[in-house]
Amino acid sequence: MNEGNLFVKNTAQLVTCSGLSAKTGSGMSELGVIEQGAVAVEKGIIRAVGPSADLQEQYERDGFEILDASGKAVMPGFVDAHTHFLFAGERAEEFTWRIEGVPYMEILSRGGGILSTVKATRACTKDDLFVTGLKRLNRMLSFGVTTLEGKSGYGLDRETEIRQLAVMQELQGAQPVEIVRTYLGAHVPPPEYSNRTDRYIDYIIEEVLPIVARDGLAQFCDVFCEENVFSIEQSRRLLRRAKELGLGAKLHADEMVSLGGAELAAEIGAISADHLLKASDEGIEHMARAGVIGVLLPGTAFCLKTEYARARFMIDHGLSVALATDFNPGTFFSESLPLVCALAVLQMGMRIEEVVTAITINAAAACGLAHRIGSIDVGKQGDLVILEHPSYIYIPYHTGVSGIDTVIKRGRVVFKRAQVPE
Repeated sequence: MNEGNLFVKNTAQLVTCSGLSAKTGSGMSELGVIEQGAVAVEKGIIRAVGPSADLQEQYERDGFEILDASGKAVMPGFVDAHTHFLFAGERAEEFTWRIEGVPYMEILSRGGGILSTVKATRACTKDDLFVTGLKRLNRMLSFGVTTLEGKSGYGLDRETEIRQLAVMQELQGAQPVEIVRTYLGAHVPPPEYSNRTDRYIDYIIEEVLPIVARDGLAQFCDVFCEENVFSIEQSRRLLRRAKELGLGAKLHADEMVSLGGAELAAEIGAISADHLLKASDEGIEHMARAGVIGVLLPGTAFCLKTEYARARFMIDHGLSVALATDFNPGTFFSESLPLVCALAVLQMGMRIEEVVTAITINAAAACGLAHRIGSIDVGKQGDLVILEHPSYIYIPYHTGVSGIDTVIKRGRVVFKRAQVPE
């Protein structure tokens, strides 16, 4: 049995993305590619990185599984830094309504929108939620995702929010994908707090956050800081209390209007602010100075047929940018990171090298994990993907399609694509 001892050799490209923190500016294009490279993983930890010719004699020995990656690129395992993967209540019919041009308020009146997912998730048993989550995680694994951030937010009451986070904990031990848990009770106000948003924030602070923090149910707290959802002041109050309780801060910020969410993220020292379609120049500059990571979600803009976040401006002004799917039942029901990468290149002006950084080391940093995943560096976790293709360029080029041959987590092969005759 492989105890996490693995030697991958003869790579067409070993794309190391080397680093211990998020990259900015021109650094996002520095991938540290080693031609004909090799990587040795021992007991789940990377022990050596370099040309195959330099490492073969030492690591081609008993106790190591040997993988010959001739003609294939090898990269760090992908990190999906923003997902809502655990829910009941898919909204396919609502998708057709949007295509037909039905206004959002009418969709709500027909029983659609986020509250329809909340209703279904509240009614879903823990076991059923587990089974559903497992299927989605397995699909994400097939796209090369070895770590992801998963948000609650489809319960909005104490019982269901805690159930979502607890199921994520159980899923962590039942399959290979590492899950960073985020409490998103402040997703939208629930029906029982209609027109009482301040009181709902009080409820979260007084009755839910302390349990989440005490029981270690989440690493982060998030809030949908948006006009007609949660205000700047409400978001500030919630996230300050979350930080006092030991949780990191994240924001859904400036998606619909330029409300000042980016500025708030910088003010409170959030690890990331996500979406940012309407973020102001000043907000982006404040985030860059404060070291807040901008997690961009072009799949959502694609499905909503709206303008994209200004990735080129952000990178050129020193902001660390990550990419993620935003997989959710309403605005991007897709696990495809390759599609996100293609949109980032074609619609947001990102270079392919920047995209690679954005789904590896920068995405790891947005999850607070750049010190141990996100790059192929000695001392980091042995999380790798082997592409079917010889270069990282194929990730956006083979648009929306998984080009993953093999996925490795902590030095163990956890996914191998079945060979299908062409």
